[in-house]
Amino acid sequence: MPGKVLFIQAEGLGRGDEKLGSLLMANFLRLLGESPRKPATIILWNAGVKLACQGSTQLEHLKKLHAQGVEIVACTTCLEYFDLKENLAVGTPTTMVKAIETMMNSEVVTL
Repeated sequence: MPGKVLFIQAEGLGRGDEKLGSLLMANFLRLLGESPRKPATIILWNAGVKLACQGSTQLEHLKKLHAQGVEIVACTTCLEYFDLKENLAVGTPTTMVKAIETMMNSEVVTL
């Protein structure tokens, strides 16, 4: 069975204060990059795709994870919806079918 898959749906962690959520996401991604255990894949969905695009304050954390062998994929429909397809700076676009296949063959952790 493949490794864990992180399913990130937003730019921040938790609900409530956006600034706190952004801070929590930054800490999470930074500490994940420092952790000896990594997920096999990070799937970015909905506003979560913004994390992997130019101008994101979390971009360097995702680049570090990608350089450490973590597959980063971003929903193509979401990138197109936010008009960010040309701004993807780390990882690759993915289709819904591929994302479903990855999730069905893995242990998924949703953030």
